[in-house]
Amino acid sequence: MTAGVNLPLAATGEDGRHLYTCPLCEAMCGLEIQVERGRVAGIRGNRDDTWSRGHICPKGATLGAVHEDPDRIRRPMIKVDGQWQEVSWSAAFRRCTELLAPVIDKYGISAVTCYTGNPLAHSFSLGRYTGVLLGMSGIPLSYSPGTVDQWPKNLSSHLMYGGWWTFPVPDIERTDLLVVMGANPAASQGSLLAAPDVMGIIDGIRKRGRVIVVDPVRTATAARADEWLPITPGTDAALLLAVTHTLFAEELVSLGEVAPYVDGLDRMRMVAAEWSPERVAPVTGVAADRIRELARELARTERAVVYGRIGLCNQEFGSLASWLVDVVNILTGHFDTAGGAMFPRAAAWSVTVQPLPGLEDGAPEFGRFRTRVRGAKEVLGQVPVSCLAEEIATPGEGQIKALITVAGNPVLSTPAGHRLDEVLPDLDAMIAVDLWLNETTRHADVILPGLSPLEQPHHDDLILNFAINSIANYSAPVFAPDDPDRPHEWEILIRLTGLCTGTPAEDVDVAAFDDGFFDYMAFTQGLDGAQIRKHYQCGGPERILDLTLRTGPFGDRYGENPDGLSLTKLKEHPNGINFGQMVPRVPEVLGTADKKIRLTPQYLLDDLPRLAERLDRAPDELVLVSRRHLRSNNSWLHNVAPLMRGRDRCTLLMHRDDATKRGVVTGDIVTVVSSGGRIDVSVEVTDAIMPGVVSMPHGWGHGKPGTRMAVANGAPGVNTNILSPPTFIDEPSGNGALNGIPVTVSAAAT
Repeated sequence: MTAGVNLPLAATGEDGRHLYTCPLCEAMCGLEIQVERGRVAGIRGNRDDTWSRGHICPKGATLGAVHEDPDRIRRPMIKVDGQWQEVSWSAAFRRCTELLAPVIDKYGISAVTCYTGNPLAHSFSLGRYTGVLLGMSGIPLSYSPGTVDQWPKNLSSHLMYGGWWTFPVPDIERTDLLVVMGANPAASQGSLLAAPDVMGIIDGIRKRGRVIVVDPVRTATAARADEWLPITPGTDAALLLAVTHTLFAEELVSLGEVAPYVDGLDRMRMVAAEWSPERVAPVTGVAADRIRELARELARTERAVVYGRIGLCNQEFGSLASWLVDVVNILTGHFDTAGGAMFPRAAAWSVTVQPLPGLEDGAPEFGRFRTRVRGAKEVLGQVPVSCLAEEIATPGEGQIKALITVAGNPVLSTPAGHRLDEVLPDLDAMIAVDLWLNETTRHADVILPGLSPLEQPHHDDLILNFAINSIANYSAPVFAPDDPDRPHEWEILIRLTGLCTGTPAEDVDVAAFDDGFFDYMAFTQGLDGAQIRKHYQCGGPERILDLTLRTGPFGDRYGENPDGLSLTKLKEHPNGINFGQMVPRVPEVLGTADKKIRLTPQYLLDDLPRLAERLDRAPDELVLVSRRHLRSNNSWLHNVAPLMRGRDRCTLLMHRDDATKRGVVTGDIVTVVSSGGRIDVSVEVTDAIMPGVVSMPHGWGHGKPGTRMAVANGAPGVNTNILSPPTFIDEPSGNGALNGIPVTVSAAAT
């Protein structure tokens, strides 16, 4: 264990030096923020941070601009005759009651739904209290970006390990061979992989071993790797099956220490026998000999790991690809061992990772209900987010009449979001908890703003479950809110929860709800919440954090382990505490009924015929894939001026051979058409992409009337999700397939 030393720091709201953990992505970089005359004067990496050791990316350096953004909403707003008016908090909550209560009285709570956005994973309040809204409001079905992001990984982990957030993470600090599939940490800083300065770590791997990137685009990560293996989008599962075939055929399988806990090895051998490298090579674009050599490299390198991420998840075979990444790591002996794929130990556990009721042992009981319009099946309590628009638009029993959005912009970030944009005005009520008047919240009747990131404490919650070290790092707020009596986001969520259960929002007993939620969380740890609450003078997310720290793997468990961790002790270490690298945790983490790793879940095997049909499908003219950029984070950071400097990033990447065939050059406007829609966009010709593949970035399409995002609207870009067909999904998980979309491209008419 290492702990940071105490250094003189300014108190919240005072000028001087502040330490803060960046809340923007999984890197969790420690920041040193200098405040002068009540404003951020500078931000740099904190070299004494026990986790990030001074690393910082361009996004973290702009938190001051986020805080000071003149477009950020600071007071509640309600819409009156189509115009926004700032009102008091009490008036805003009354208006919520006036809007939502009649909907529930007339149609029932089933007419209300909720959309929760990605920032919840990084928010001190929202990350700990969204469970109140989703679990205690009675809202039967909510929507989230999970089904356009990592749902295949939730599914495969649930089926294999009995935990829907039990994700193996590549131990990149100690590996000698890293195979990256569908991930670009040079832009993302890591995804479902929390590590400081990932690219610095990758450079270290190259000095002692090799890094191979499998991707249809030569990303910034691929450009820094030892080898770029281009692959046809959507065929990663076929490639991994061929690797698995080779491991068995050449007797390279060695399970290592996890062998006693693996069930299904013989079945996996039988399945893989049909997937030879020669069978998949023509479709994947990777030569059969190279597939065999890749299998040998993985098997013969003592410390090696395959890491697959969003490019594998949001494709039409995302569940198979996510499953097979783990299969290959298990078969090569690189599972639950240093340098391979390991299970992190979060210093503070998250309510998000608790087992789902009815699915505690990894049961494949999905389709417990289906959506009203499309008949899409439920998987792990979610249905495709692309169903939301049709459920609002289609009349009849069960039609959605009211929507609550929490820190989300689904008009830009979900498949066919432009259709959602068209139907949101038809709602009887829409309430948004958000900091900006964006493409989605412009349709709301009430906007309830939270605090800026620098006005609230920070300690990561869900992200710790992906971290390569076990860390704890509490940050005090840098600034105090302008209004000390304003509710925090967790209080807003509780009031909306109470409103959904029949109490006017303005009359909700916030403390009673908070105590009930705390008692439930204490119960999951075998504790009596009423007794534990006697330790505290007030509630809120700091009380939740203290509970999860004290009952975590390093906690004091309220005195049982006197030297253990508590929030009070953590605050004594402003640079954080690092409890060390990952350690073997099988069978401790297994939630399956028999405490075995289910190597061959039947639910996933049932999808293999669909993949086999893909091998015989005629190639598409062009297919579209998504991409990320270091200076972007979905849609909301496009309003930060320092991040928007430089050349246009919302372009269509196209290989020069494909561009020549169509008579277009860099800077030309082209028309891109899919079965979902059409867009016009500027083309960027490059050799850093496979022929037959084009690429667009995610999160653009600003400039809509009624928004208040001056910087973003000055460079609006084009919404690539217009091209995403709502029904193009990974069948087992329901996750949207945003990569591998068949498109045509031609020079624009004008």
